[in-house]
Amino acid sequence: MPELPEVETVMRGLAARLAGRRIAHARVAREDLRGKLPDRLAERLRGRRVEGFRRRGKYILIRLSGDESLLLHLGMSGRVRLTTGNAAPVTHEHLVLEMDDGSRVGLIDPRRFGTLDLLPTSAEDQDPRLARLGPEPLGPEFTRAVLEQALAGRRTTIKAALMDQGLIAGLGNIYASEALYRAEISPRRIAANLGKQRIARLHDAIRETLSEAIAAGGSSFSDYVQPDGELGYFQHAWRVYNRERCPVCPGPPLCRGVVRIVQGGRASFYCPRRQR
Repeated sequence: MPELPEVETVMRGLAARLAGRRIAHARVAREDLRGKLPDRLAERLRGRRVEGFRRRGKYILIRLSGDESLLLHLGMSGRVRLTTGNAAPVTHEHLVLEMDDGSRVGLIDPRRFGTLDLLPTSAEDQDPRLARLGPEPLGPEFTRAVLEQALAGRRTTIKAALMDQGLIAGLGNIYASEALYRAEISPRRIAANLGKQRIARLHDAIRETLSEAIAAGGSSFSDYVQPDGELGYFQHAWRVYNRERCPVCPGPPLCRGVVRIVQGGRASFYCPRRQR
């Protein structure tokens, strides 16, 4: 599933091409994705001006004239394709927006786990899907004190806690593993037992990891590419995720390299020599 850096990259790519433009034509190819699409969605989008963009966790909000926002979640396999108006349609392209300058936006989602909805712009934060989310990890509200308070009393592992979108919005499996590596914390450690020093390191590592990943255009894996078709390249900077050894360890026989375990049904990668 695309995580915060990939979603942020998609949003920025859309904003660069669509902000201030008007939707000349909209086409919806099916009535549902993960859930039922809004009634008459194509008709309701047609003629709207794109006023701005916002990302909340892994959701993209395309703010339209008339106080409505198009809510987009890419799900497991969704991606956005930005082309010109004469581009041929592709398989699994469920929504197409043709803009007044000839730009064309297609939402492609083979597994149909994505979300499309319309909600009032002035009440975005009251939507249940957004209201349950924790603080944005790159926002000023995400401080060391906030993280310390969120982890207090948590008897789950720190990796499971970081995956809770109510704790931190947008953090997922890859970047949780990478941040824990940088902070030198084992994913097996109980969240409530980190202590102030580890929490301070983890807070900084989360922000650094996500910032570097956004600068790299995210990590291109599975179906993810940027809206213009370019690949992200942060996957080349992964230090433990899907690696055999981390950058600083000598490997066998001095250490056993990166270990893969399963936590909550998801793969965790860590270096036992470095992360404790």
